[in-house]
Amino acid sequence: MPSLPGKNSEGHDSRFFTTQKKGEMHELRMELHSTDRNTKVDAVKKVIASMTVGKDVSMLFTDVLNCVQTGNIELKKLVYLYLINYAKSQPELTLLAVNTFVKDASDPNPLIRALAVRTMGCIRVDRITEYLCDPLSRALRDEDPYVRKTAAVCVAKLYDIAPALVQERGFLEILHDLISDSNPSVVANGVAALSEIAETSGKDVMKISTSVLQKLLAALNECTEWGQVFILDSLAKYTPADAREAEGIIERVTPRLQHANSAVVMSAVKVILSYMELMGNSNSDTIRNLTRKLAPPLVTLLNSEPEIQYVALRNINLIVQKRPTILENEIKVFFCKYNDPIYVKMEKLEIIIKLVSEKNIDQVLLELKEYATEVDVDFVRKSVSAIGRCAVKLERAAERCIGVLLELIQTKVNYVVQESVIVIKDIFRRYPNRYESIIATLCDNLDTLDEPLAKASMIWIIGEYAERIDNADELLDNFLETFEEEDPAVQLQLLTATVKCFLKNPEETQDMVQRVLDLATEESDNPDLRDRGFIYWRLLSTDPEAAKLVVLGDKPVIEDDTFKLEPNLLNTLIGQIATLSSIYHKPPEAFVVRASGRGVMNLGAAGSDVIDEGDEEEEEDYEDEEDEDETADNGVDLLDMGGMGLEDNKAADLFEASANPTVAQEARMTKVCPAEKSGGIDVYAGFHQVNNNIIMELEFHNISSSDPVSNMAIQLNKNAFGLSPTNQQVTVNPPISAGEKGKASVQLVVNNSMLAPVAAGQPASPQIQIAIKNMATSQVFYFASNFSFEAFYSPDGAVDRSAFIDAWKNIDDGKELYSTMNDLPHSSTDIDQVQAKFEAFNIFFIARRQAMEGQEVVYFSMKTMGGMEFLAELTFKAGVNACKVCVKTESSSYGVHAKNAIENILRS
Repeated sequence: MPSLPGKNSEGHDSRFFTTQKKGEMHELRMELHSTDRNTKVDAVKKVIASMTVGKDVSMLFTDVLNCVQTGNIELKKLVYLYLINYAKSQPELTLLAVNTFVKDASDPNPLIRALAVRTMGCIRVDRITEYLCDPLSRALRDEDPYVRKTAAVCVAKLYDIAPALVQERGFLEILHDLISDSNPSVVANGVAALSEIAETSGKDVMKISTSVLQKLLAALNECTEWGQVFILDSLAKYTPADAREAEGIIERVTPRLQHANSAVVMSAVKVILSYMELMGNSNSDTIRNLTRKLAPPLVTLLNSEPEIQYVALRNINLIVQKRPTILENEIKVFFCKYNDPIYVKMEKLEIIIKLVSEKNIDQVLLELKEYATEVDVDFVRKSVSAIGRCAVKLERAAERCIGVLLELIQTKVNYVVQESVIVIKDIFRRYPNRYESIIATLCDNLDTLDEPLAKASMIWIIGEYAERIDNADELLDNFLETFEEEDPAVQLQLLTATVKCFLKNPEETQDMVQRVLDLATEESDNPDLRDRGFIYWRLLSTDPEAAKLVVLGDKPVIEDDTFKLEPNLLNTLIGQIATLSSIYHKPPEAFVVRASGRGVMNLGAAGSDVIDEGDEEEEEDYEDEEDEDETADNGVDLLDMGGMGLEDNKAADLFEASANPTVAQEARMTKVCPAEKSGGIDVYAGFHQVNNNIIMELEFHNISSSDPVSNMAIQLNKNAFGLSPTNQQVTVNPPISAGEKGKASVQLVVNNSMLAPVAAGQPASPQIQIAIKNMATSQVFYFASNFSFEAFYSPDGAVDRSAFIDAWKNIDDGKELYSTMNDLPHSSTDIDQVQAKFEAFNIFFIARRQAMEGQEVVYFSMKTMGGMEFLAELTFKAGVNACKVCVKTESSSYGVHAKNAIENILRS
């Protein structure tokens, strides 16, 4: 009888669930223990390959570590690479390899000695550092230059982990000795290491003396191209003793301008530009010769690949703003080629605008007119805009520019016409009442306008010149038909243009102005439009003559913004040529932040010897901060205005006494938010300094809130001073019940990521926009408070008299701000008392002198926590309770605030 299925002997189907294969890791482990050297090398290569693509092979750590005991340098390199990657996750096991590292550091083969020291430097485990010091000390004095140059870079890595240990063991002094090394590669790596340490620590550890300078210049001719970059960058930071020394250094650096590597060329340009600034105008012939020498290498860079061209153009953009004469005769090399990428074309246009002059405007206009017929819309728009900017920049060429724009309008290409209208509006604002004859042509093309900016520009023209346009009211009426669907910018211009039209021709436009005011105030939910509508309505209904003065008054002509960077920022960026700063046109601290307060990363070009293999310590710090955030009470995100996270309050006392306490300043409190807008709480705010910290004082009056005021969260919007709170949590202790009041203090710091841009030529806004969330009610309320600029001054604003005199002379007289103050209190006319009063606000006395007719002049200096410098001159006369105030600064947008701060202190 045959057996039935399933009744066969017990459990034989289990064979389907078993296998003789042990898996990939088992196979690798077996190969790693193989006695055949080639098999072992291949196995480690497989492990490294798996590690590279993201597979976790940490379970093979001990097996790979056993392979380190070998004389095969290829295998040793692979094992060391594995150790570097997994040392952080297996620190205890990594210690097992220490003996091998120490032994290899004394190996007869210099390649193995260098490899051991480099690997120990890259393994960022604190417990390894104590074993690293002795081998590193020997390697720094090794007879082989390859080992010495590797050890130099290792010192920079060790400093990042244990700076105190580096100083204690005297490694910085040994690095200084390496700068005098006979081998140029060792010199270059010594300079690179010292530069990296200087960036990390924020201290000047380079200390270039006359003898060191000569050795750097000698090594410059012999070391590798990246070594040359490091040496040139160090020279750029060196300040020569006089113009003669600067000229000598430039002479030795100039041959680098012919180097094949563009990084070397740009670094050499940076050195020369920095020293030209130090030489001043006394060596005019030398400056002229250097200017001629700088042009050819910059032009040569434009024959490179597009990516290098772009970097070169961004740097040239800065150079041209600083010294336009260098490339004033080379404008043709910036004319666009048909096959240039769009990003290169855009940069070339910017430089063409900066170099255009009355000598070359005709050929530039021909070129720009040609660009306006291209197929790339963005490039065409930029080209049309460039024609308008040329007109704004060159008064004598404005008419020719307008002629070209009119020719382009006749092409009837939609986007060309729209961009032309936008730039013609700017030309009208630059040269009022000069070129209005072309308005008729513009009006003929109204139908083609469909973009908000073009519509707004055309409406502005119609309103501004309504008396010269016969059917201005009809044209505006056409726009009003779609008022509610228009962009807010168009609505605002329509409102203003209609009011202008009414003031110039009231009989025919009364119905129209009534209609637009109704639309703006009753139908619109845009607060800007509604507020402007109410202002116009009240002006027109109460005092039409005042309305004319306000709406039709003379407007300031717009300025040429071709050279728009602030002088201080431009000087900073010139010192950062050939780094990311010169591409972003921002200082390093604006976009690079290192954790743990270690300062700004090194932005210079780096060769393979100084590339760090990751900063795991910083990752740990970041994880710790995340853990703190998770355990903090009431994590809050109000509006994400600054991207800041709430930190746990460690009960730090803002007013903790310092070693050298300063006189406390009084905060001028003003009401910033009424109870009806903040849930029954009146809010008062003021700013002052306490122990050299900026403090915002908040006072809460609980008018009608049933919930006691205790925990709040605060957020600041971007502002002209870059201020942000150190802690977003505000604790009011004791809590404020209804009918009571209480205070809280918020410490502010300068944070470059919170810095709002300031329009060129315009004063910075004093307003700081603030949002506060009441944690008890979850209500968020918003208000603005004017910052007290006198709270912004830094304790390091003092300068010596000679530096003050030089700075005063170098600032253009057009950047002076004057005022006369009368009816001052007695304490503000006694110079000794004024000096003491100013010192409490970090305004430092420089000198005083007698002037004619019994007058006495006193000079002061101050510097903000954001780095802006101000110079002040106060003139007093005996027996008169008045004072003349004069303030000079390169930061012209902030000058009025510095002057107001002095006036506020004198009034107090």
